[in-house]
Amino acid sequence: MALCQIMGILNVTPDSFHDGGKYYDRNLAVERAYQLRDDGADIIDVGGESTRPGSHPVPAGEEIERVCPVIEAIAKDIGIPVSVDTTKSEVARAALKAGASIVNDISGLTFDAGTADAAAESGAGMVLMHIQGRPETMQVNPRYGDLIGEIRGFLEEAVRKAVAAGVERGKIIVDPGIGFGKTFEDNYRIIRNLREFKKIGLPVLIGLSHKSLIRKLYAEEEDRLPATIALNAASILNGADIIRVHDVKEHRLALAGLEMLKRVS
Repeated sequence: MALCQIMGILNVTPDSFHDGGKYYDRNLAVERAYQLRDDGADIIDVGGESTRPGSHPVPAGEEIERVCPVIEAIAKDIGIPVSVDTTKSEVARAALKAGASIVNDISGLTFDAGTADAAAESGAGMVLMHIQGRPETMQVNPRYGDLIGEIRGFLEEAVRKAVAAGVERGKIIVDPGIGFGKTFEDNYRIIRNLREFKKIGLPVLIGLSHKSLIRKLYAEEEDRLPATIALNAASILNGADIIRVHDVKEHRLALAGLEMLKRVS
């Protein structure tokens, strides 16, 4: 069994924080999906709405127009699961019909609980992420009394709701939500304490690729990849089952060393 799976990020948006606009063209997005697979991705995560701090929602119809043609173009032949990164049940249903098999809900069912109904109706899997607030304002003075305990409680409740809606528990993944209503230090505390989320009894996903916990340390974009790989490696050693990344090839290479380390330990 692989030490960890890699979810490759495919943003078909004009404004995502790291690669916004780069794959907004449908043909470029499809080409990128196959490149991510060839680089070693186990899952392709297609998103049509930026949820960076300060971003605003995209109408469901526009989001569908962005993601569904790409999903439809790749899902049958790419040979690995395709997930849709959305908080809207309307978008989730359209994407699942187009061929996606996982719904990645960054709101943990708090924006539109119908995403769980959509997943249940099609037998799809779900990623349930923790967020405090909404993308527009989530980084305005986020506060916790018990960071790890509150996130774990939120995720356990999200899992309960998803199962009640008919999603198979064995198809659920939890994500503590690096960068979503967290301080700079909170993000590092989450990585150090990942095993607390393993106690939920489900796979744990971490999405920290090029986020603020790294960007605040390095002024230049080209300097941020090594820290992204280092922190993902730390996350894996602390129990992460899936890492969500932009740079699949580099992480696949790094995983080879970690897998050897596990073999001899």
